[in-house]
Amino acid sequence: MRIVVLVSGSGTNLQAVLDAAQTGELAAEIVAVGSNAADSGGLQRAHRAGIPTFCVPLERGASAERREEWNSQLCAAVTEHQPDLLVSSGFMRIVSAGFLEAVGVPYINTHPALLPSFPGAHGVRDALAHGVKVTGCTVHVVDAGVDTGPILAQTAVEIRDDDDQGALHERIKVQERRLLIATLNRIASGELVLS
Repeated sequence: MRIVVLVSGSGTNLQAVLDAAQTGELAAEIVAVGSNAADSGGLQRAHRAGIPTFCVPLERGASAERREEWNSQLCAAVTEHQPDLLVSSGFMRIVSAGFLEAVGVPYINTHPALLPSFPGAHGVRDALAHGVKVTGCTVHVVDAGVDTGPILAQTAVEIRDDDDQGALHERIKVQERRLLIATLNRIASGELVLS
């Protein structure tokens, strides 16, 4: 299975996937890593691993016309690598329905909450603010909404009385990495079929 991974930040989830692919724990090949940020730590991790990279920047507050152009540019950059699967690993940009159709392969995402609860960019903060006792992480199919696609897998993480956002997020990330690799292996083996 050929995977293109999209990242925006430091790339810790990406590193777990790269390591799993290198050791044979993950039966897949990471064929490229893309970002919206040229200084992304994820791009640096991919470069060190010898994985091709690309960057398609999108400025905040971009016009609808610019966003449409960006979606087309991102699609071209992704499809150039002929993936079987596209993975968002902390990619902090929302793609259009047109992108999803044009890219032509399933696109999955990790999210640091138990969807459908606490969608969006602040899942950890929102779970703490609501006083829930359990949160977790989700791997889901990306659709045209924000964290609304079909759920593929979830893992629960207990919220401790002394948790702050940083401590809780780090514990969630540990589970998120495991869940992502397990889900990717289920897809690669054909156990989990994405349409």
